[in-house]
Amino acid sequence: MPKMKTRKAAAKRFKVTATGKVKYKKQGLRHILTKKTTKRKRTLRHGAVLSKPETQRVKRLLPHQF
Repeated sequence: MPKMKTRKAAAKRFKVTATGKVKYKKQGLRHILTKKTTKRKRTLRHGAVLSKPETQRVKRLLPHQF
């Protein structure tokens, strides 16, 4: 049976916490920032945690992280 390979694109975008939750950085803070409000940009700075169904999808992409 061949080795299970990690999807490198997913490995760069997601981090797994010690409790098994998946963290990610919110999108939308790279360019076209002038039309976005200060409050919106401030909330986009912080990371977020994936929901349970999304976590199960990411688990298939990162087999060695869990």
